[in-house]
Amino acid sequence: MTVEAVAVGPSVSPVAGTLRFRDAQSACTFWLSTPETRPDLWDRYLDGALRVYRHYGVEGVLDYENTHDGRSTSMFFSAVNEVGEVVAGVRVQGPYAGVDDIAALHEWCGRPGEFALRELVARRLEFGMVEVRGGWVDRAADHRRALGAAVARCLAYAPILFGVRFGFGTAASFTAARYRSTGGVISPGVPGIPFPDTRYSTVPVWWDSWRYRDLVDESRYSLMSAELRELDVAESKGGRSRHGTGRGWEVLRTYGR
Repeated sequence: MTVEAVAVGPSVSPVAGTLRFRDAQSACTFWLSTPETRPDLWDRYLDGALRVYRHYGVEGVLDYENTHDGRSTSMFFSAVNEVGEVVAGVRVQGPYAGVDDIAALHEWCGRPGEFALRELVARRLEFGMVEVRGGWVDRAADHRRALGAAVARCLAYAPILFGVRFGFGTAASFTAARYRSTGGVISPGVPGIPFPDTRYSTVPVWWDSWRYRDLVDESRYSLMSAELRELDVAESKGGRSRHGTGRGWEVLRTYGR
């Protein structure tokens, strides 16, 4: 049985505080916004996430009761197809000030690798860090593989958009290749854990916004650079990224902080 498609909502159009890029492979537009600026997209993102996670019996991972009000979410991506359905997305928390703020660390509590992972997090916090959570793709969507690849790129964009060095997330080990293709690095020395249950081996993944250019192939780098320009971000000569001066970007950064 496939997940029921999210109900078609009103047409999505640009508003202050909303940025977007077009993914030709999935024929979807990825909207970058906050729960405050686009509550319509936020509700549809959450509905889709809940449907997909519930299908696999892991809806508890979403922490829906503490997430639905949007207060813990700094920004989120939602993929909207040509008929107005939200068919994929991911959200971002942070930037963080302390180790204990990072939700995913609780997954390793009392398990092998807990202290090694905490040490890795502590060392990276001084450079700035955001966390990516709640990624999903509708099981009934067209171009699912392309959608999954585009969501993976969004994870790499998260630290760049916030002007911090590191992005952090956790993922099932069988999806590791997808995240490596966008510059994601599996933490060495931290074993995977059976989370949310024994069907999965979950691993920690890092994105370094200062080095992603060195970790992706030339075609992927060209694609990511083009999408970042659509999101009002340009790369400096030093290989790091700098934010554009567009009004939409400045308004977006004001919310969720």
